[in-house]
Amino acid sequence: MAERLELLIPELRIRARVAALAREIDVDYRGKKLSLLVVLKGASIFAADLMRWITIPFTIDFVAAASYGEGTRSSGKVALSGLDGLDLAGRHVLVVEDILDTGRTSAAILDGLRSREPASLALCTLLRKPTAAALDLPVGYAGFDVPDDFVVGYGMDYAERYRNLRGVHRLIFDIGEGGAGEQKPPPERGQFG
Repeated sequence: MAERLELLIPELRIRARVAALAREIDVDYRGKKLSLLVVLKGASIFAADLMRWITIPFTIDFVAAASYGEGTRSSGKVALSGLDGLDLAGRHVLVVEDILDTGRTSAAILDGLRSREPASLALCTLLRKPTAAALDLPVGYAGFDVPDDFVVGYGMDYAERYRNLRGVHRLIFDIGEGGAGEQKPPPERGQFG
């Protein structure tokens, strides 16, 4: 099964949108104790770019979350690490995600954070799929709404590949003799989020 990439969001659009999100965050959190909680690994590039644009003081922590394993479909089970020992009491916590797909990962992270008594909890995501958009999640900032396709690049991967791409791409698996270009996912996915 051959793979090919189709550009969905070019680098320049991402840069402009990340800068705009940072300006909104600056306004909304000015004078507040802001903590960014970055969801690894997928959000690392987005978070690094976002942090360079934010001008107000903030702290940063990291949490690892996995729900995909080695495939393209969420397993439905979310494994979290890194929440232990976080002191977020009284802080305004902004969880930085690469993509809101099913919303299960973000919901699990938010559930784990509530016991730490933050002043507020919100999500900042680069990408949001239709299923997640319909959920009641505290999304304060969304870079782009995208179709329900499998995407890679700008930190997001398939089996630990494609994270280094500067844009966001639709990953297409060509199947059959003619390579018809249908997006047929392999059995599972290696993307976090």
